[in-house]
Amino acid sequence: MPVANYEQYCQMLEKASKEQFAFTAINVTSTSTANAALKAFADTKSDGIIQVSSGGGQYCSGQALNDMALGAISLAQHVHLMAEKLDICVALHTDHCHPDKVESFMIPLIEETERRRAKGEPNLFNSHMFDGSELPLEQNIAQSKQLLERCAKNQIILEVETGVVGGEEDGVNNEDMPADKLYTTPEEMVQIAKELNPIGKIMYAATFGNVHGVYKPGNVKLRPTILRDGQDAVEKELGPEHRHLLVFHGGSGSELSDIHETLGYGVIKMNVDTDTQYAYTRPVVDHMMKNYDEVLKLEGEVGNKKQYDPRAWGKKAENAMTDRIIQSIKDLKSDGKSILC
Repeated sequence: MPVANYEQYCQMLEKASKEQFAFTAINVTSTSTANAALKAFADTKSDGIIQVSSGGGQYCSGQALNDMALGAISLAQHVHLMAEKLDICVALHTDHCHPDKVESFMIPLIEETERRRAKGEPNLFNSHMFDGSELPLEQNIAQSKQLLERCAKNQIILEVETGVVGGEEDGVNNEDMPADKLYTTPEEMVQIAKELNPIGKIMYAATFGNVHGVYKPGNVKLRPTILRDGQDAVEKELGPEHRHLLVFHGGSGSELSDIHETLGYGVIKMNVDTDTQYAYTRPVVDHMMKNYDEVLKLEGEVGNKKQYDPRAWGKKAENAMTDRIIQSIKDLKSDGKSILC
């Protein structure tokens, strides 16, 4: 079916919250990686979220343009076309838009949706993430309010973040971040609910030691109970209807027990990027090493077109990425739970 509309997206998120499962949110950088995600969702009868970062959009636009917004539009249009043929709901989201990229990335995408809506067409993206975690909290909230007001007018959900996700992703390096910055406080969770919920619908990336990338066991100190304590504080002060729809960033490589614990505290979306990057690349390396003499034209030889044709190794890459996403879908317990089932 077509990409989820606003009502369907809200239904997806509320179902996940009520039934304590989460959607796999997959970062994509090409039509190939988008297709891998779509197949995984369809094969498991799970709704899902496909997301594009500013770096992913820039890459997709090609080196002649390096236009992050245009590349994101191109990827979103591809997903809109392909999703029509599937019997699950897919939502489109943008990931980690930092303050310095709002004008060049998020605003052009909101404007594109506004143009589409003026013509009676569906939204381009269902939700956007503003990552103002590098700002002082009051400034983060103030800018989030401005963006949420515009998003709410266009039935777009805004994802926000307080605290900082450690590690490195998409060119942003937080590897040396002080440990206390990696943990959102209950007071912050209450303040976000109090100031943003009256404006529009949000998702909230509260941090509890999350780190982008994959690290050796024991190197990442997740404290999921931070989410529990924050939700309890919100419910106590504002009521249960203000509990957050939480997002788990830095999900690649996390212990399954930690993942499952967060589902009980309101996590309805988990970002998976590093693990799928590796899953996509590993079979390509394997193909090239096993067929080294055939993918190169050396010393007058012509190679083997069947081996260096990008489709030969591209299909292997897609299939491996699909398999890794299916694993994540099952880990997050969303398989077989499409709102269309």
